[in-house]
Amino acid sequence: MKDIVLTFDDGPDSRYTPVLLDLLRYENIPAAFFVVGNHAKAHPDLIRRMIDEGHTIGSHTMTHKNLLLSSPSYIHDDFAACAALHKNLTGEPLHYFRPPWGINTPLTGKYVRKYGLTQVLWDVMAQDWEAQASATSIVEKIKTRVFDGAVLCLHDAGEDTGGAKGAPMKMIESLIYIIPWLKSQGYHFITLDQYIEGVNAHDIPQRKKNLLWA
Repeated sequence: MKDIVLTFDDGPDSRYTPVLLDLLRYENIPAAFFVVGNHAKAHPDLIRRMIDEGHTIGSHTMTHKNLLLSSPSYIHDDFAACAALHKNLTGEPLHYFRPPWGINTPLTGKYVRKYGLTQVLWDVMAQDWEAQASATSIVEKIKTRVFDGAVLCLHDAGEDTGGAKGAPMKMIESLIYIIPWLKSQGYHFITLDQYIEGVNAHDIPQRKKNLLWA
């Protein structure tokens, strides 16, 4: 059995996220959603649905701003706002963080530690946000890039953060084909918690590089 973690960035979006959640429920697989705070605030019903259906929610900042170009006070306020929003929407403390574009700074590391978070990056992208992307191109990229233990990063929103119009629907269309293919290749979709438990239990360097612990 080979493991894979399915993650989605930039949502939720009322046009795309419900369709994606329907597909994940049909396929009976878990995912992790790294949500943009302002989007989550606008769609608390989708956050509740994610939780009710067994998915993990992490922070992707409040606005998807590049933290490398942000002031110390902005970064401080953003982490505080995301932690408070997550607690308000879920009733639980925030555990996971993914920086926009995967960009780390000393200050992001400081606040990851301050809030007791685990930062999660990724292994595989499929450029699903690009205007020229198609369901077929996304499928082929995933097929050629995936491997046992990979964290796959896709996007269920993002038209306001640099993604092409309609791109999330092409991504969802690609999943209709790629999820059964991955299952046929022996891949088992695991939760983010299971992924981290595996790293802790076996100290897997390939996986550990994706994580920054508090």
